[in-house]
Amino acid sequence: MSSLPATVQDIFNEPGCAKNANKSEAERKNGCTKQLQPGSAAGGCAFDGAKIALQPFTDVAHLVHGPIACEGNSWDNRGTASSGSNLWRTGFTTDMTETDIVFGGEKRLYKAIKEIIGKCDPAAIFVYQTCVPAMIGDDIDAVCKAASQRFGKPIIPINSPGFVGSKNLGNKLAGEALLEHVIGTQEPDFTTPYDVNLIGEYNLCGELWQVKPLFDELGIRILSCISGDGRYRQVASSHRARAAMMVCSKAMINVARKMEERYDIPFFEGSFYGIQDSSASLREIARLLVKRGAPHDLIGRTEAVIAREEARAWAAIEPYKPRFKGKKALLITGGVKSWSIVAALQEAGFELVGTSVKKSTREDKGRIKELMGQDGHMIEEMTPRDMYKMLKDAKADIMLSGGKSQFVALKAAMPWIDINQERCHAYMGYVGMVKLVEEIDKSLSNPMWEQLRRPAPWNVLAKAIAQHRQATEIASDLAGASHRAKKICFCNAVDLGTIEDAIRSHGLTSVEAVRQHTNAVGGCCKRRIEGILASSSPAMPQAVE
Repeated sequence: MSSLPATVQDIFNEPGCAKNANKSEAERKNGCTKQLQPGSAAGGCAFDGAKIALQPFTDVAHLVHGPIACEGNSWDNRGTASSGSNLWRTGFTTDMTETDIVFGGEKRLYKAIKEIIGKCDPAAIFVYQTCVPAMIGDDIDAVCKAASQRFGKPIIPINSPGFVGSKNLGNKLAGEALLEHVIGTQEPDFTTPYDVNLIGEYNLCGELWQVKPLFDELGIRILSCISGDGRYRQVASSHRARAAMMVCSKAMINVARKMEERYDIPFFEGSFYGIQDSSASLREIARLLVKRGAPHDLIGRTEAVIAREEARAWAAIEPYKPRFKGKKALLITGGVKSWSIVAALQEAGFELVGTSVKKSTREDKGRIKELMGQDGHMIEEMTPRDMYKMLKDAKADIMLSGGKSQFVALKAAMPWIDINQERCHAYMGYVGMVKLVEEIDKSLSNPMWEQLRRPAPWNVLAKAIAQHRQATEIASDLAGASHRAKKICFCNAVDLGTIEDAIRSHGLTSVEAVRQHTNAVGGCCKRRIEGILASSSPAMPQAVE
């Protein structure tokens, strides 16, 4: 049993990662990605990554050894679906306290395992190490080994405390735990030439069930899915599969590569997002199975199914294409979806203005260039401000992203579709492609967006009032200017405004004083000046008898 630092170092030296394989030995020891510091694991810590990678195993009790907040923050954090037991949705935690930190939490962990077995009798228990017990030195490996011998149940330690790195590292640590403690420990009831493993598939929103009927029709058996809608015994006997499909290499490439080395199970990375990618994946699965001994007629039957499903899918999305003509989409996601969703959107008739590649592998980026061309805009990092500007400037008509970016789209009053793990719709396979097109059309054609872009009624009223006030002021200014320019006498020696300004400035009270300060010296001006003086002087008080 290797130590946690040795396991992490082994993951960093992953030869299955093309980016890592091209590095020197010294560079490889520095890790595949820049590791986050403890307490700053933005986007999820290693524990979170391990939990979401393994939690979809439905008949397993997932016990978090640590303070209750760790389990509270990670419970049910993916929209995975189960066709069997819902035990995986129950949150189990040792709820460590200050006393446990002082005296150790190993006894509390053993007691929790005993209680779970007595109340739930699960197929297995996965015990997750978190930061606090790891720092105080709790040996969960020893506790799990002792409990497994005592109760006759598989008790699997998952060494992935949050401080060791990011969520993606936690995905791989979860895979290492399966390789060390689970895979190959049991035998299936029977095997067939059509047995396959799906690795890195989590059955979000039940999307695996959109593809499984095609497998069933072709006679292909999913021996194990790691980990969507999976069962413990299935993954324990997954070493007997004939081929494997790697759905998300960013998460579990180490599992696929080591199973190929240990059990001679060939694998490929594929996608069931989009029509063409779904067809390509089915073809490659059939090819690998035939290569491993399956009857050759599987290839012909697969082509027949592909032709039928493609015809149905193209016919279903054809009415939407005219409405999508000239529309542009911005894709903010990562990993396999950074290229698989690109293909799906292009099939629907969209132009991609950019796709994020922050969580994508080198192979992912290569596929993006094939799909979008060498000039395709691959976004390493985009701030919310830049995202908002792109949407506001109408460089994109719709954004597809995760929940963290939705508020940027809403603020820009632009349509948005959730394609991350929190989504409510399944978009896998031919049926899923049609569903994706339908949801995009609903969002684009929703009258809500046009209404949101209109000014608020109170702003319209305020603007109208301001415009009316401005027009009134202009009219008043024009009337005042005309009044002041009026000549006060027949000789046209001086205008009214000059007389008024002189009286106001110097406090003049007589005709002679006015004449001294202005050009109104003609005899015809006297009476008019007297009238102006009379109107300018304050009213005299009336005598009261």
